[in-house]
Amino acid sequence: MPQNADQNKQNAIAYYETAFNGAPKEAVDRYVGDQYIQHNPLVKDGKAGFIEYFERMAEEYPDKQVNFVRAVAEGDLVALHTHQVWPGQEEYVTMDFFRFDEQGKIVEHWDAIQQIPDHSENGNPMY
Repeated sequence: MPQNADQNKQNAIAYYETAFNGAPKEAVDRYVGDQYIQHNPLVKDGKAGFIEYFERMAEEYPDKQVNFVRAVAEGDLVALHTHQVWPGQEEYVTMDFFRFDEQGKIVEHWDAIQQIPDHSENGNPMY
């Protein structure tokens, strides 16, 4: 079954938004395949590890916000570029990559996260 890049982008955004905003079990139930390989070293591998991490984030940081800047899809991969604001006005830019299986479900995740500094030598936003 060929990949549907547009549908995968929509599903990656919905998955991320659902989990980030406090419903990680729902996100996993809707958008994750039979396996889930996690490459973020702060999150346990598998579906249960993902749910545990995002339930804790929802409890500890209920007022966090995420804004999706762009989404790019190629083949079975989707990349999301986000701007996050956490309590205390800490801001981060993230790059998340998701691999989809042939059924259009997420089965693997990588990310890179960087705090936005107070000063930029070039004056350009990171997002």
